[in-house]
Amino acid sequence: MTTSRSFLLAAFVLMAAPSSGQQNVPEIPFDSVPDFLKLPPGTNFGEVPGAAVNSKGHVFVFTRSNSAGGPAYAPTAAQLLEFGAKGEFIREVGKGLYGWSFAHSVRIDAGDNVWAIDKGSDMVIKFNQAGQVMMVFGRRKESADHETRPWENVDPPRPPVDGLFRQPTDVAWDAEGNIYITDGYINSRVAKYDRNGDWVKSWGEKGTGPGQFRLPHAIAIDRSNNVYVGDRSNRRIQVFDTDGKFLRMFTIDVPPDPRTRAVNGTTPTGERLAAVIGAPNSICITPGRNQVMFVGESTFPGRLFKVSLDGKVLGVIGRSGRQLKQFSGVHALACPSENEVYAAETSNWRVQKLILRSRAQASSASR
Repeated sequence: MTTSRSFLLAAFVLMAAPSSGQQNVPEIPFDSVPDFLKLPPGTNFGEVPGAAVNSKGHVFVFTRSNSAGGPAYAPTAAQLLEFGAKGEFIREVGKGLYGWSFAHSVRIDAGDNVWAIDKGSDMVIKFNQAGQVMMVFGRRKESADHETRPWENVDPPRPPVDGLFRQPTDVAWDAEGNIYITDGYINSRVAKYDRNGDWVKSWGEKGTGPGQFRLPHAIAIDRSNNVYVGDRSNRRIQVFDTDGKFLRMFTIDVPPDPRTRAVNGTTPTGERLAAVIGAPNSICITPGRNQVMFVGESTFPGRLFKVSLDGKVLGVIGRSGRQLKQFSGVHALACPSENEVYAAETSNWRVQKLILRSRAQASSASR
């Protein structure tokens, strides 16, 4: 990164961050439930980019496993698995599905329908509770076509096409059931459909200005219908109304413990570290009246944050590492309550169930 780009990054952080300081935030005490999800004997997860929880407490895991029969970029690196509220394995959903290619995220809507976002096939697939396909969005490249290969990330980007995706990343719904899809690695936009699956509009393009994106990687919507988009490579969260009007943005600017080391590769320092602190790899918003957001960083510094909806960091959770209560590549978060969070990790190949405690509870437990 050049000196001028470093200056611009620093200036952007000062502009985008809330006025309240974020340097001294408390650590939130928490536990990670050991061996919570129980796979059938002899089986393992691959990378886990997606986890979601329905109204019954069932956990759905979208994992990049089942790839032994072919290369990673093939219709084999995706399995959607369901577990019960106590972590017991229930079933595989959509086994051998045509839309499976490279798992990216899974979400549950208000009707307990399951939505899987597959980056490799460029598709978003809606299942009902019985595991039947109800709707498909986008279309995968046909295997017979000569151009069947990963999308090239060219600059300037190719213009987007209504109703089609290039490596989508996430999905969310507003109070009326309208559908919002982040379309993601190539198109740098948010696509909106109505509740019946009819195309409405899209907004966004590649860039660093308000309303532009450099990898819209995660999306969530609060009870007031504010749309939060995790703009990962711009290390910010942008907020829009349901018509795509830019409202505000904020960043997370909490430096990591200097003793923390990356799980994979060289630990970033200097400009490389400044470019990844607080980069929103995953976001979720709790249900209920008093909502808060949880945000997961990418592989490094690898922490989780509890954040108010106006962007104030309320606490930091964990650090980079391989052990329980440590994280690497928190690619998805599910937060059925303010005290219960599920963290799906790509680098550590697992889902951790986290139980957050108050400082008073932590103090009492240590006596």
